[in-house]
Amino acid sequence: MTQRTLMMNALRRRSPAPNGYRRNAFSDSGSESHYSAKRTTSTRRKRLELRGMKSGSGGTISLDDRDPKRKRLENGSEDFGENRATEMALSYTSSSDRSSENDVASSRDSEARDKSRSGVVKCPAQGSISLIGRRREMEDAVAVELGFLNKDSAGFDFYGVYDGHGGSCVAHACRDRLHRLLVEEMEEETTSLDWEKVMVGCFGKMDEEVNRSGRVLGAEGGSATVGSTAVVAVVGEEEVVVANCGDSRAVMSRGGVVVFISSDHKPDRPDELERIEGAGGRVINWNGNRVLGVLATSRSIGDHYLKPFVIPKPEVKVIKRNSTDEFLILATDGLWDVVSNEFACQVVKRCLEGRMKRKFQAFGNGGKLNKVVKESRAAEAAALLAELAMARGSNDNISVVVVELNHAGKCTV
Repeated sequence: MTQRTLMMNALRRRSPAPNGYRRNAFSDSGSESHYSAKRTTSTRRKRLELRGMKSGSGGTISLDDRDPKRKRLENGSEDFGENRATEMALSYTSSSDRSSENDVASSRDSEARDKSRSGVVKCPAQGSISLIGRRREMEDAVAVELGFLNKDSAGFDFYGVYDGHGGSCVAHACRDRLHRLLVEEMEEETTSLDWEKVMVGCFGKMDEEVNRSGRVLGAEGGSATVGSTAVVAVVGEEEVVVANCGDSRAVMSRGGVVVFISSDHKPDRPDELERIEGAGGRVINWNGNRVLGVLATSRSIGDHYLKPFVIPKPEVKVIKRNSTDEFLILATDGLWDVVSNEFACQVVKRCLEGRMKRKFQAFGNGGKLNKVVKESRAAEAAALLAELAMARGSNDNISVVVVELNHAGKCTV
């Protein structure tokens, strides 16, 4: 018997039965509620097997998968074949827990007390959620800064969604710093606000700060291959300003009609393709169209190894508010890859009208996430969109912010 035959026989004996595979699944060492789900290749269905493990204030959702945004530059040793772990657990934290490095998901509900010049107290409601999804690492970040600036007797709220790639440090830096840089830019404007100038300057400063900050890049080996998309919204009494850099997205519902506020920056978008090739770069179809065959978005903060082909300049849109404005959705492509703008708005509209309730039964009835979202329909809508994306097979981190623009709730002053 030849050596090749002996080796093949040995491999057959060691191969597991197709229906019986099992691997060590991801677990979080923190104090948390944890529910897991296992999937077998025989049925190719997601059968949920609930089991409580610990009680506490946090958790994870983790399923192994590739980074859809950025082609791997290093030879990984991970097994991405059929026999992969598919551990899934719902996560939730309060906004006060955001500084924890173990936080991978959050659902927030806030009612900001803002007294307008007419003396009427407004209570804009919002909810946000951020899930690790089917990825090994959480690279998204969400920022909600209510009343982050008062200028000329007008108050503004800030919402941001950041989709990191190659690591999470740039997304985290944007979450912590971008709204502060925006305040600096706005305070420098002595006359009427030029929103495009302010936003472009803010994003440019953020990109420069990431580039020169050894603390930020040093957090992940000093690599210049880390970046993040950014879509932010500044909501005032008279206008909504959205700035987008990358393929995260913002949509608004106005009088039952979907308003497309942002346009995704994809390498094959005609104007972006022309810009990239004009700068001497190329768009290569490698598991999708990518800048130099690497990055699936044509604009981002960071990614300095791809300059000048990938730029941090945002596209800015200013929308004057009116009485028919209903809500605003900001989300990463973990949602938009599997849910259309129209359907997302239908889901949110029904949630806000109280016509759609979700008890998150797949992750445990009566869990703490229910308690987080039950007091805010906006938070419930954000959580439902994230769960819908998971059910539709999203392979990316999923972050969603829902802002009610016509919320008429009462505040206690």
